[in-house]
Amino acid sequence: MLSTEKRREDILAEIHSKGKVRVSELSKRYGISEVSIRKDLEHLEMQGQLSRVHGGAVGIGRLYVSMDLTERFKTNSGSKKRLAKAIAALIEDNDTIIMNSGTTLSYVLHALEGKKNITIVTNSVQNAAEASLISSFAVILLGGEFESKYQFTYGEDALLQLENYHATKCILSVDGISADSGLTLFYSTEAALARKMTECSGEVIVAADSSKVGRHAFAKITDIRHSDTLVTNVDADREEILKIEKLGVRVIRA
Repeated sequence: MLSTEKRREDILAEIHSKGKVRVSELSKRYGISEVSIRKDLEHLEMQGQLSRVHGGAVGIGRLYVSMDLTERFKTNSGSKKRLAKAIAALIEDNDTIIMNSGTTLSYVLHALEGKKNITIVTNSVQNAAEASLISSFAVILLGGEFESKYQFTYGEDALLQLENYHATKCILSVDGISADSGLTLFYSTEAALARKMTECSGEVIVAADSSKVGRHAFAKITDIRHSDTLVTNVDADREEILKIEKLGVRVIRA
């Protein structure tokens, strides 16, 4: 039997491919009650990832979680470039940086050009390739299981490899951040690795454009108190930003 997290990921995948799901069909497929399926759909609706209808659920437009890497890279590109510039200002020569697989971090890598003796540790194949083009950067790509669509590694091997490193800074791209829910991602497979990244770093910098502030995605990385700085946009929800600042997180608006 699938775990609850994996089942919900599968339900989202079907929504994205077919546009809708039916409670009765999901109940038969997973061998669980319709009540349990409705709880899954209710949970996913609360995250803003679908809309429940009589007998099932439907998708909400073109969701970010369903986009491929190229589409994600282009989405909110102006906001991401501003974040990248602000994050680059926090990085010093000789820093060792652990980062995950978010497309925002591709912009960060470009903004870091000109910094000297930077070491990048990442689980993102794309970001490792981008970083390798900068001659003053050393690049370590974490091994492990491979997510082919979004080009990142995860799993026990990647976690064990991280045990060997301690970075001066961790830069995390997240799909949601809020005072109550903390740091979250769409994919549970990467959440454990992102959590370990925060534990292996002296300072945690969170990159989240304004669309992600006050939002919670599917899988929790860690509580917000385990981050030091949030870099977001000037139009981020002011009330949520105040809540985050009260918990001791520095907020930079770009």
